[in-house]
Amino acid sequence: MNKHIFAARILGGLALLAGVATSIRANEALPPFSPRVTVFFSPFVHRDGGTIFRAVCQGCHMPDAKGATGAGSYPALVANAKLASAAYPAITILKGRHGMPAFADYFDDAQVAAIVNYVRTHFDNHYADALTADDVKKLR
Repeated sequence: MNKHIFAARILGGLALLAGVATSIRANEALPPFSPRVTVFFSPFVHRDGGTIFRAVCQGCHMPDAKGATGAGSYPALVANAKLASAAYPAITILKGRHGMPAFADYFDDAQVAAIVNYVRTHFDNHYADALTADDVKKLR
């Protein structure tokens, strides 16, 4: 049996035991870390940019968004001129860049827009033009 199908069955069973409905089909092959498998345990269910940043992004970029160097290099988002164009961070979130993984399969368009808008208006960034979910959809 495919390990992803096995994992889907286990997680699906746990979700059902917890009283949560699941749409996982036992015979359906799923990619690793599929949001359909991990949504019950995942921070990816959050909708606002600040909460998503704290649940997902700060693990690498740090809570103060000053970045880090260690097992990898995680760029600072503080006063970051690369954020002047909303498309740059949106494409980075969707497709990944350098060591950052792609999150297109994990965040919907509204979540990506919320993260981008949060980062572009916090951490000493003052970019007022807001990205919309429709803008993100065009970038996918």
